[in-house]
Amino acid sequence: MSVTSKDVKKTEGMNWRRYKDGQTEADYRSEQEIIFQASWSHKCPEYVLSTPPCQGSCPAGEDIRSYLNIVRGIEKPPVGADGKPSMSWQEYAWRRLTEANPFPAVMGRVCPAPCESGCNRNQVEENVGINSVEHFLGNWAIENKLAFNKPAKKTGKKVAILGGGPAGLAAAYQLALKGHSCTIFDDHAELGGMMRYGIPGFRTPREVLDAEIQRILDLGVATKLNCRVGTDLPMAQIEKDYDAIIMGLGAQAGRALPVDGADAPNCVTAMAFLRAFNEGRLQHVGNKVVVIGGGDTSIDVATVARRLGKITNASSADLPENVLAGQTAHDVAAIAARQGVEVVLISRATIDKMAANKHEVEQAQAEGIQIVGGVTPVGIVKGPDGRATALRVAKFEMAGKETKIIPGTEQDITGDLIVSAIGQAVDFTGLETFNNNNGLIKTDKNYRFPGKTNVFVAGDVIRPHLLTTAIGHARICAEGIDEFLSGEEPDKRPKVDVHRWDMIRKWLEAGHDYNEHHGQEMGTSEWKDTLHNFDDRSGRYVIASTELFLGHFASTARNKRQVTVLDKNSALGNFQDRLHALSEQETVAEAKRCMSCGLCFECDNCVIYCPQTAVFKVRKKDNPTTGRYVDTDYSRCIGCHICADVCPTGYIQMGMGD
Repeated sequence: MSVTSKDVKKTEGMNWRRYKDGQTEADYRSEQEIIFQASWSHKCPEYVLSTPPCQGSCPAGEDIRSYLNIVRGIEKPPVGADGKPSMSWQEYAWRRLTEANPFPAVMGRVCPAPCESGCNRNQVEENVGINSVEHFLGNWAIENKLAFNKPAKKTGKKVAILGGGPAGLAAAYQLALKGHSCTIFDDHAELGGMMRYGIPGFRTPREVLDAEIQRILDLGVATKLNCRVGTDLPMAQIEKDYDAIIMGLGAQAGRALPVDGADAPNCVTAMAFLRAFNEGRLQHVGNKVVVIGGGDTSIDVATVARRLGKITNASSADLPENVLAGQTAHDVAAIAARQGVEVVLISRATIDKMAANKHEVEQAQAEGIQIVGGVTPVGIVKGPDGRATALRVAKFEMAGKETKIIPGTEQDITGDLIVSAIGQAVDFTGLETFNNNNGLIKTDKNYRFPGKTNVFVAGDVIRPHLLTTAIGHARICAEGIDEFLSGEEPDKRPKVDVHRWDMIRKWLEAGHDYNEHHGQEMGTSEWKDTLHNFDDRSGRYVIASTELFLGHFASTARNKRQVTVLDKNSALGNFQDRLHALSEQETVAEAKRCMSCGLCFECDNCVIYCPQTAVFKVRKKDNPTTGRYVDTDYSRCIGCHICADVCPTGYIQMGMGD
């Protein structure tokens, strides 16, 4: 076992700036010079709030830019009556983060972070480590026993939530904050869904998961476990007893291989495998495990199998398929005899094109897991006893949507446990009337079930996807249910449907009065209760890197989390958390790499470069708030647009006078 050091790259002689093909540094510098060739325009600057691409890429809709700005010290916690901050920056950032996602400690570990792929910092050198900041804040909140604030009053409305996974729990959290009484129905013994029964504990430590779930239950959320609606309890009773319903069933049934011989008893699904492991029933596997997939679930199965290993002199009762079928459970005492096993992962995609996280693939390979890419299963080879002895694969070509096997490329990969990780399915037993999309549920744009105004749907039952996607569905469902229970028709969702930073809320938090003025009345700087010349486009516009002044940002190495890297031998029996959180100092440093796309971060460029001294800092006695650090004296402004050109974040745009 070894622990990698921070990935610090050598910068001597290297060009970190990313240019377009054919572009040189000289070309880039000449573009910067255009900024200072401006004269005048009929347009004047306005302050435009836009959605950053990190947030626009986050399925949960986290207000990422906000909590990064809090961590770095740009946005300060509100001040109490004594003139001191009402809370620490860590708590303030955590509360901003959890407005959209109540599981930061879990998601900071397992989310594949599409936000980082969308990050505009990728155009400078490398994305901001958003996931690592979330990881730190989640851990800090657990260590300091932070709790959610309960609503001031209850509405008296009751909501039934079918499914206690990420969608159901996140929906219960959002609805409880709105004052509605929630009851979660789940057919498992514990809450968590795929976070508990699908993802292994060395990726989602159970004490972390339990802490974040308990925080939701502490809001007064009720549970009925080991209870399946549709069989143990009729759906008609739920519809009678509750004012609204959320279908968050999840997709925890696995898909079997669609090839001949897949009915062999030792050919099982990834969902059955992982559930048996996470429930503690599966303690060891056979001599060789073959996994078919290519996504994160297949990596989870392969790495679990590597850790479980095998035992010597196993009896027929110890065969993994018997445990997975619920016929028996392994004796924990047998762990003492554990030995390593061979694990092979088969993927239709080539290794570099696999859907799984790249770092998870690399760690699996470091643990000695063999990955064979670019082949497809064509059959299961069975022995005389009917058990699978090998998986037959072959190379293939695609003709449209049809897979064509290349003759002569077939090969048999031996194994005594074959695990299919090719997808998930929903169990609609007792709820067949909701199956309106070939094994899934199709909804309207507000995630409401067609024909039932009080039934909303969230999570994998819509489309198996990421945990963060289910959390995002839950937020939208909760808002729709809140409107429905208030007697309103759910509004049309915004084009950019995320949890947005709110300038007006910050304005009020800083002690300002706020009023809106409409009509043709000429505005004046004496209106102290008004946000002058401010346009919130965040609900419809994601700001691109081309709208930023990237020349402002110096190359800064990313602060990377340390990862415990195991090999074939050290992986055996090791179920410890592999991903280590950043320190507080590293977390702040990483947050400072954020370019605050679409929102002022107080760099002073516009003030310094304005040739007319028209741009000025808002006076401290006027209680400036985040996003209103500067203003413009339009009696001096000639519309030269230099302030907009040197604005690193794209927050200043030339628009007045259109």
